[in-house]
Amino acid sequence: MSPGRGSQLSIRWEDSYLGQLRQQVGSRMLIAPAVRAVIENREGELLLVKRRDNGEWVMPAGGLELHESIMDCLKREVKEETGLNVLTAQLFALYTEPRFEYTNGYGDANKLFSCVFLVTEWDGALLRETDETTDAAFFPPDRLPELPALYRETLADRNRFRLEGDVIVK
Repeated sequence: MSPGRGSQLSIRWEDSYLGQLRQQVGSRMLIAPAVRAVIENREGELLLVKRRDNGEWVMPAGGLELHESIMDCLKREVKEETGLNVLTAQLFALYTEPRFEYTNGYGDANKLFSCVFLVTEWDGALLRETDETTDAAFFPPDRLPELPALYRETLADRNRFRLEGDVIVK
């Protein structure tokens, strides 16, 4: 979610759990539970969204809200960023290592606790633009746009999961 942007579909940053917590604790390090969705179509193309705040192509992702299950978070974030409805998904990775600590563009320190899902069924119409994104498209695996390192690692872990079948914990 982008701070300051809101709509009927998205939760305003100021109203989100992390936004409210930031008002209390400032920029100090927080553990930020989140989801990430790997969505492929029948042709094996990968769905990516272009973030409104920094222009990067990424997978749909976002933070857990209070009183929300991790699956509800996944469904909400995918809906907010793509317009699609998640019907089924399978957890394939958990990312918690210290190397997943970062400082965002607002100077806030975060330690990710990311649950990464392979979305196996969905419906709905893909939205090219939302409050949080400026574009969305399916890309052939050999013609992906430049992706941040974490997302390239996610794709490698998805491939490993498909071969080995065990949830990857990092």
